[in-house]
Amino acid sequence: MKSFLKKAFSVERMVGIVMLLALLVLSRLDPYPVEFLREKSFDIYQQIKPRPLPKPEDRLVTIIDIDERSLREVGQMPWSRKIMAQLVAQLHNYGVGVTAFDIVFAEPDRMNPEGVVDSLVGIDEDVREKILKLESNDEIFGRIVSQANVVLGQAGYWDQLPNNAGEPFKKSVAVRKLTKDTPDPTAFLTGVPTLIRNLPVLEKGAKGVGMFSLNPSIDGIIRQVPLVTKHEGHLYPALSVEAIRVGFAVSTLMAEVNPFGLSAIGVAPKSKVKPKGLKIPTNEKGMVRPYFAPHDQRMYVSAADVLNGKADKSKIAGKIAFIGTSAVGLLDIRSTPIDPIIPGVEVHAQVIENALAIDRNVGVVAAEFFLTRPNLTKGAEMLLIAFGGLLMIIIAPMLGATRSLMVFLVLSVSAVGLSWYLFTEKRMLLDATFAVISTFLLYSTLTYMSFTREEAAKRQTRDAFSKYLSPDMVNVVAENPDQLKLGGQKRDMTLLFCDVRGFTTISEQFDAEGLTKLINKLLTPLTNVILARKGTVDKYMGDCIMAFWNAPLDDPEHAKNGCISALKMLEEMEPLNQRLEQEAKEEGRKHIPLKVGLGLNSGECVVGNMGSDQRFDYSVLGDTVNLASRLEGQSKTYGVRIVIGDSTHAQVPTMATIELDLIKVKGKTEAVRIFALLGDEDLAQQSDFQAFKLKIDELLAKYRGQDWAGAKVACDEARAMHAPFDIDDTFFDLYEERIAAGEANPPGEGWDGVFTATTK
Repeated sequence: MKSFLKKAFSVERMVGIVMLLALLVLSRLDPYPVEFLREKSFDIYQQIKPRPLPKPEDRLVTIIDIDERSLREVGQMPWSRKIMAQLVAQLHNYGVGVTAFDIVFAEPDRMNPEGVVDSLVGIDEDVREKILKLESNDEIFGRIVSQANVVLGQAGYWDQLPNNAGEPFKKSVAVRKLTKDTPDPTAFLTGVPTLIRNLPVLEKGAKGVGMFSLNPSIDGIIRQVPLVTKHEGHLYPALSVEAIRVGFAVSTLMAEVNPFGLSAIGVAPKSKVKPKGLKIPTNEKGMVRPYFAPHDQRMYVSAADVLNGKADKSKIAGKIAFIGTSAVGLLDIRSTPIDPIIPGVEVHAQVIENALAIDRNVGVVAAEFFLTRPNLTKGAEMLLIAFGGLLMIIIAPMLGATRSLMVFLVLSVSAVGLSWYLFTEKRMLLDATFAVISTFLLYSTLTYMSFTREEAAKRQTRDAFSKYLSPDMVNVVAENPDQLKLGGQKRDMTLLFCDVRGFTTISEQFDAEGLTKLINKLLTPLTNVILARKGTVDKYMGDCIMAFWNAPLDDPEHAKNGCISALKMLEEMEPLNQRLEQEAKEEGRKHIPLKVGLGLNSGECVVGNMGSDQRFDYSVLGDTVNLASRLEGQSKTYGVRIVIGDSTHAQVPTMATIELDLIKVKGKTEAVRIFALLGDEDLAQQSDFQAFKLKIDELLAKYRGQDWAGAKVACDEARAMHAPFDIDDTFFDLYEERIAAGEANPPGEGWDGVFTATTK
């Protein structure tokens, strides 16, 4: 019983319960980071499956676009009210259903008679009186507006400005309280401190006035649109629903309110919209979530074409036409979950497309595309968090990381699948993101706590073997203790040997303690270079380092990493020699610079634990290893510092290499082709190096073809080019001797150009 209680109330589970409670509280408080994750997941849904675009012939909305072309042809904004009057008149002639302005006309036209006479200096009083008697552009525009189905736009401003909007000329929003104790709807609505309205001469004749202000989220994306806004106790409809109201000749919009806030906006009766009228569900603040479609340029008609009479009548007749702008300079560019850049006027158009559609058999119908998020969804999301969290608290300590991960994945896929189903089939938004993240946090915390217990046991293994195994091998053994046995495996590897040239002479400058310090100063930076590039140091043999790549850990680029390590090791020698020279001066002894030669070779080797039952090392054996050692010895013969084998060269085609020779080394019956590594990819791309490499190839080709005169010329030309590269005159002296010997004693037709190496 005690054992059961100990497992049931283990430290991991108690920590998990505390975390789960904290996550539930966090979900309930809904801070911005949680809201941000939720909204981004809903954005992704719409990006994966945006609202389908209606067919052009079924479209109810058109945007009359004051675009860049219109600005070029008509003039920069603001346009004269006379031009606006012409635009409305032209749309009326095209048979437009409703004209809605995504623009507010808050100030008088500058070209009104009053403005003109004020700008004219020195005119006589008679002329002044005649001008003032002319009809103003605002009066002309107001007269045209009163004769057509026009909805003017007005804007809310989020700072308090010194203006008094007063009461609206027309009140088009009525309130229907669903219960007796329902509070006033203004208690729930988003309010604006300042209302920017149109001139009275325009507004009094308009069939409707609507708010076009949009409320983006903190990240600047429009996700919700208010259908009703409050200002000083009055309710103002959105431009979109006001345009629908005017289009259907409905006198009033009906805002339905329950004790929790607004629930819907009744727009049109069933006699206007089949089958049961148009009632748009809202959240408690009177806002809707449009289901956005991608930006569709086919919805747009240039204002210039309308004014010129060149517009397509089928795009305008009988439709709701929003007049707005896509011109970037007019600052009405917005972002939606679908499009990062979209004209703000299109958001209003998409609201209408979410509300209404055309059925060829019935007529105008309620589209019901709006995305909804009922109040119960928050409770459902918290239940998902609680269920997933409790499941992890129960099973993670029992099943371990892998099987618990499988349960987590099944749970996550199910939650996301449910959320996706509700979105695609019901257009309902259920957030599975926070539930999945919460469950994962619990899973990762619980598995980490179990992992720390296991690591304590592995640490004992590391402490026991770290004294005589390489760090990589210690980690492998700690994860797999059964590998502590004799045996090996074949792997394709790259081997490196590094030896100090003339070390015997250098060692004569030091006593035993000083020589040990010197060796350590040399081996430490070179070892760091190897380990930093996935290498393993096999052993130190006095002043020599043996290292390899691709064991015990996989390294697909072992040849490249080995070559880069060799180049970096050479780079480490210069600062090391500078430090040693300074020490030699301080100690009053002669300084002999340290110089190293390196050999690399790639191929199949046997690698594993080798030794006796009592003592073994992780090491490598094979012909590839022997050849790498031989190549290191050839570096001095050819006057280079890094010699690589043919197999290594084939795996680093982009690095700066030149062919050195075709040689037979001790222990090999067949000749091997060897190369010098002179630099990295950057050097290989330089034209000087490419020319030098071509000249070396020419030298070798003529030498092997027994063209001794041509080989001598190529050798001299290559010698003249070698100064910038890490190769000295030894290489060219060697070939000059061979060329001279070939001229003196031609080898004959069977000669293959192979050189037999005499060094180790």
